[in-house]
Amino acid sequence: MRNRSFAADKAAASSARIAGLMLGAVMLSACAQTIAKSRVESALIDAGLGERNATCMAERMVDRLSISQLRKLEGLKAQNGESARPTTLDGYIDRVRRVGDAEVLAVTSSSAALCAVGLG
Repeated sequence: MRNRSFAADKAAASSARIAGLMLGAVMLSACAQTIAKSRVESALIDAGLGERNATCMAERMVDRLSISQLRKLEGLKAQNGESARPTTLDGYIDRVRRVGDAEVLAVTSSSAALCAVGLG
């Protein structure tokens, strides 16, 4: 009987550790999501988008794009003859098109459109 109790205690402790690790992973993921959203939002504002559009678009983009795809957007720079910041949302989308990732373009374009009309 004593061995069975020890085994049950050991199994319960193991289950508690697994549950704790899973909770930690969920919390870490939520924290990473918040940091990513904040960085994307700041990058969009730095690129010349308004705060309302940037906040809305960042929420959608972080949910739909991978970290590596989001990093591609950090490298958007003006080409010769362009202003440092795009002056329109279309200008920003044109720069995103140069990233060469169809999914990034689709998510950014749809996010821009939905957020611009207040549906994002």
